[in-house]
Amino acid sequence: MRWRIRSQLLLPLLTLLLGVVGVSVLTAVASAGRARQQIESRLRGVGQTLSFEQGTFSLNKPVLTMMSGMSGAEFLLVSPEGEGPSTLGEGPIHLPPGETICDDWRDLHLGPPVAVHGRTYFCSGLRLPGNGQVIYIFYPESLWQDALWEAVWPSLVLGGSMGLASLVLAVGLGQRLSRRLQALERRTRLIAAGDFSPMPLPGRNDEIRDLTRSVNEMAQKLAQFQETARRTERFRLLGQVSGGLAHQLRNGLTGARLAVQLFERECAGRVDTAALDVALRQLTLLETHLKRFLDLGRQGPSRTTPCSLPALVGEAVELLRPQCKHAGIELRWKPPTGDAVVNGDAGQLGQLILNVLGNAVEAAGPGGDVVVRLESGATCVLEISDSGAGPPPEVAERLFEPFVTGKPEGVGLGLAVARQIAEAHGGRIAWRREAGRTVFRIELAAAFGQ
Repeated sequence: MRWRIRSQLLLPLLTLLLGVVGVSVLTAVASAGRARQQIESRLRGVGQTLSFEQGTFSLNKPVLTMMSGMSGAEFLLVSPEGEGPSTLGEGPIHLPPGETICDDWRDLHLGPPVAVHGRTYFCSGLRLPGNGQVIYIFYPESLWQDALWEAVWPSLVLGGSMGLASLVLAVGLGQRLSRRLQALERRTRLIAAGDFSPMPLPGRNDEIRDLTRSVNEMAQKLAQFQETARRTERFRLLGQVSGGLAHQLRNGLTGARLAVQLFERECAGRVDTAALDVALRQLTLLETHLKRFLDLGRQGPSRTTPCSLPALVGEAVELLRPQCKHAGIELRWKPPTGDAVVNGDAGQLGQLILNVLGNAVEAAGPGGDVVVRLESGATCVLEISDSGAGPPPEVAERLFEPFVTGKPEGVGLGLAVARQIAEAHGGRIAWRREAGRTVFRIELAAAFGQ
């Protein structure tokens, strides 16, 4: 059985409403009883006066009329000889049965209703002591009803108005809450369908607003997870496709490098081998670039060992110096006085540095300059800045995504691989524009004890 929120809210309120109505009815019944007791008390007062003061005055019509004006009742005096004076007017009167007559004024009460001259009265009789006369007291039903209504209506009106107001308020609150929850339900269904746009927060600061904020945070996290999964899947597919090709190209480069090395040894001392040294450096650089295709599918560092960052940066600088010298690019690198050691895969960390440094060299362009700076501490910070114009606005926000590049001949994998390696080693990479330069900042946790 499905319990709707609105029903859960209304059921206790309806129960409370029934309780209020019940209390109001009981109060009204008690008030009606008290009103009846007050009327009968007045009648007993009249009966007491007639019983004790009977001998001091004659019960003629003027006296009965005066008593009627004071009590609101009508009177009829009946003697053993027949009917006497009356305040009911002329005409026959059908008297109630004899059991309504009491001998003691203390037993007086509102008797059964009788109709007299088109009006209804509650009739009761009192036998007067000494002479056998009976005084009949006719209390108008209309006066009784008026007294009853005056006694009952405050309880009924108050209870009814409170109950009605509670019901209207409960229904309104239930519908309002139900609509807000239905809006949340529709939003969660959209999230399940892949729509992660945020939901406007309600104006009222309550638990529903907190729940809406939590749903928006969940949608944001799911969007991030989806983007991460999509990026990981692209890396995985790219690694599978490029793995075989990279192996073949790497084998060809290895063969070419061995051939150049063999030729260099054979020509040693006879010709200038400076050009062969440059060719070997370029072949080594190409082989290093190919290695990144083989590392794309890795989820983390394959070998974790203490790695010296100054040494890795120095290797990358030496690999790129010939290219910088040829293009007229000034490459400035001053090793720090102390060592900076991190735990990780030396090959992957070298690839990370080489990718970012190579990107800076290409961005600086002919005549530009690149500055490499390393700071060590609890976190090792490597900053590589270039004098280039920076990435175009259309790719600036997605610079670290695969296949995103602003270079006409670029593939868009260098920085994507760099971020993958940095995150796999528990670090992070970011970039910024500062004083007309593009600065890439790589943060890696220092090894224990540094």
